[in-house]
Amino acid sequence: MLQITPHHTLLLAVSPVDFRKGIDGLAALCRQVLDSDPFGGSIFIFTNKSRGSIKILVYDGNGFWLIQKRFSKGRLAWWPKETNASFSVNPSQLQILLSQGDPSETSLPPDWRPLTPQGTAHLQAAIS
Repeated sequence: MLQITPHHTLLLAVSPVDFRKGIDGLAALCRQVLDSDPFGGSIFIFTNKSRGSIKILVYDGNGFWLIQKRFSKGRLAWWPKETNASFSVNPSQLQILLSQGDPSETSLPPDWRPLTPQGTAHLQAAIS
């Protein structure tokens, strides 16, 4: 089973991809276009030209997962329009994207919050 956590790096390939490509073709795009190692544990998300479908590629240490979602109605409401080859998102933003929403229009809490000195002191007092 594939689990996506805040520890993962999620990269959207900004340019549309030919969905006739399989694992090997998408892994080559990761290396050549996105300048990323497909064996590094990052999760790569691709869309086709019509934005009616997405593919997700990830290596889990034992093999590649290739997941495709074709939307039964409509298409993606949002996809980055960057000049860079890839765009980083967090797991919450990916979930919104998979639901055909626009993650740029939502207010999400941060995935991580740093411990403050007060929080650390409170923990030290609880341990003592």
